[in-house]
Amino acid sequence: MADRTARGMTIASFMALLAAFGVAMGYAEAVVVYYLRRLLDLVPLPDDIDPATITQVDQRVLAVEQTREAATIIMLLALAIASGRNTWQRVGAFLFTFGVWDIFYYVGLKTLLGWPDSLSAPDLLFLIPRPWYAPVWMPILVSVAMIVMGGLCIRRGARQRVRQQ
Repeated sequence: MADRTARGMTIASFMALLAAFGVAMGYAEAVVVYYLRRLLDLVPLPDDIDPATITQVDQRVLAVEQTREAATIIMLLALAIASGRNTWQRVGAFLFTFGVWDIFYYVGLKTLLGWPDSLSAPDLLFLIPRPWYAPVWMPILVSVAMIVMGGLCIRRGARQRVRQQ
């Protein structure tokens, strides 16, 4: 199989496609949260998030939300495995796309719900393996680090492929 450069795909275009996927997926996830919070009134609004509120949510809804979270990670892993040419590129693609997805999830929430009001707003980040709570700035900071690390891994993977040819 020809490498990306031979097919006209540079590292920049590869990362742009990963970013496009991450942005679209982040927005789609924000839409899901919008529907859950506004239309179905199944979970607390972001302003009400604290560890006590999770006990008020129907356990079946929590279980379904955990499977949605797992599906999100599986989609990101599948994209990384399918698109990367070696281990470095696969790890990089996962980290990079995860970081973009997470940031644009918050951009989508801000656009659709007007939330978060600030980067210090508390949020329920994940339910797997148990509920994780933190201020919004924390996952954004981690996501920026993932984007940088992912980009470095993608570049290293591309250099490794050139040396092997």
